[in-house]
Amino acid sequence: MSIRRTRLSPEQSRSAALAAARELLLDQGPQGVTLKAVAAKIGRTHANLLHHFGSAAGLQGELAKSIADSVNGSIAEAVERARAGETDARVIVDQCFDAFGKEGAGALAAWMILTGNRDALDPILDSIRGLVAKLAAGHEEHQVAESTLSLVLSALGDSLLGPAIALALGLPRDAARDLAAQRLRHRLEAEHPKG
Repeated sequence: MSIRRTRLSPEQSRSAALAAARELLLDQGPQGVTLKAVAAKIGRTHANLLHHFGSAAGLQGELAKSIADSVNGSIAEAVERARAGETDARVIVDQCFDAFGKEGAGALAAWMILTGNRDALDPILDSIRGLVAKLAAGHEEHQVAESTLSLVLSALGDSLLGPAIALALGLPRDAARDLAAQRLRHRLEAEHPKG
C-alpha cells in the first residue's frame, strides 16, 4: 500500500517545514532540527527538504531568520510605544529575552556557531540591522545600535547561562532582565525626556 501525499506549493512546503522545525527546536533543542526529523514530522522526504533548504544548516538558518523577523516586528512596535511613553522598556526586554530563551533562538544561534555554521547567522544579523535602521529613523543611529547590541547580548547570554549564573550569585532569576530594562529605560528617558 502506498502513502498518498498532499501536493503543496513550494511556499506551503517551506512554511510547513519551518513550523515543524520550530516545534522540534522547542521540544528537542537545536540538535533535533534535522532534515530527516522535519521531513518525518510533515510527511515529506529528505530530498524534498534538501530541494527547499539545501542542507540542515540552511533549514536552521531559515528558522533563525523567521524567529528574528517575527520578534523584530513586535519589538519595533514596542519601542515606538515606549518612546511615546505608552509602555515600559521592560516590555521590549521581555520580548527580546523570550525570543532567545523561550522561543529557542539563543540555543539555535549558539548551536550554529559551535557547529561551524556561522554563515547561517547572516539572515539574523540582516534582520537585526533592518530593525536598527527602522528604529533609528529620526533618532541617533549609533545610540540605537548600542542599545540593540546590549540587549541582544544580554538576552543571548541569559538564554544560555542565566539561570545557573543567577543561582550561583544568589540573585533572582529575572535579575538580567531587570538590569537590561533599567539600562534601556535610562536610554529611552535620555532620548525622550519628560517635560
